[in-house]
Amino acid sequence: MCVFWIFQLRRVFGNCLPPFPPKYYLAMTTSMANERRDQLEHYLQNVTVDPNMLRSDVFVEFLKRVQLNTFSITAKKAALDVLLPDGRSMEVEILTSDTAERVLEVVSHKIGLCRELLGYFGLFLIRFCKEGKLSVMKKLAEFELPYVSLRSSELENCKVGLRKWYLDPSLDSMLMDCRAAVNLIYMQAIQDIQGGWAKPTQAQRQKLEALQEEGNQTKFLELSREVRHYGCVQLDPCTCDYPEPGCGAVLSVGNNEISCCVTLPGSQTQHVVFPMSRVKCWQVTFLGTLLDMDGPQRTLNQNLELRFQFSEEGHWQWFVLYTKQAFLLSSCLKKMISEKMAKRAAENPEMQIEVPEQGKRKKYHIQQSQKDYSSFLPRTSKMKTAEGDCVSGTPEEEGL
Repeated sequence: MCVFWIFQLRRVFGNCLPPFPPKYYLAMTTSMANERRDQLEHYLQNVTVDPNMLRSDVFVEFLKRVQLNTFSITAKKAALDVLLPDGRSMEVEILTSDTAERVLEVVSHKIGLCRELLGYFGLFLIRFCKEGKLSVMKKLAEFELPYVSLRSSELENCKVGLRKWYLDPSLDSMLMDCRAAVNLIYMQAIQDIQGGWAKPTQAQRQKLEALQEEGNQTKFLELSREVRHYGCVQLDPCTCDYPEPGCGAVLSVGNNEISCCVTLPGSQTQHVVFPMSRVKCWQVTFLGTLLDMDGPQRTLNQNLELRFQFSEEGHWQWFVLYTKQAFLLSSCLKKMISEKMAKRAAENPEMQIEVPEQGKRKKYHIQQSQKDYSSFLPRTSKMKTAEGDCVSGTPEEEGL
């Protein structure tokens, strides 16, 4: 089956496809299954750099079969619990072979979300942590199978969750005519404030609580947009090398910036903000069990690294993060660039760029002044990364 579909893909796309990960023909152990999952993740990150593949029926059907076969799941009817932003779960009837795009359509129909607004929402793999806190582990790409992703996840206490999928808070205004959409972003705003993702001042918090008691969703959202880190995605605590190796970090990503609270070895904290206009490129590297134990990284237990290059006082520097949410962060960076390009397209119709709209390419006349580069590197025992490793990306890249 795999050989047949790879042949079909090469017939459609030529030799631009990377080599497909080899398959285990004997029963897989847990470590082998994890290795296979990482290899597939790496493969998908590379092939989806070309947006044309995401719209190919051959490609999507191939990926569906790979996901089902890799984890020995048959295509059949199933019930899937989808977590809503207010913490409630909604059960939907699906097929195990349904893509995230299809499951999102089913969920949106059940809650009355306008179909034309589907592009503003997405499905995520969400983990329940201690004290009831939630952690968004990854954005499910349109071709991923939520049922399979949930069943195959190596993480405990996970659910598929519905959240808004845009990082420019001003885009709230596009949803205000749909009651179901307003309910969703209102519930998510409350959840983000209660969970500490959005950080209102004491005065803002009091006003928000009063508006919540009144049930005034519109005014609540208007005030929320003034709150620090509203609409951002917050990553779990991780490790970084800035301003020195071994520092702890908590990132909030959104509103066209990367905001980082760094904990120094002496327990002092330092807040650093990286506007996207200063970010040149980024790349994700698999580290895994082959992490070099002889160097300064020997104490790290994360298996993914994301590094981005930024400009500081006229010089380019690398900011390195070790986090299991590296692909989520990569997706967020791409999303911010895509939204920035779309806004430029609307403001200046004489420039040219292609900006995606709900899975379709929409052409604008815009000249891209900021290039987006990203690459995904296989796990390695010793990291050797340079600017030359990066490959050109496009604003519509959607990381897995």
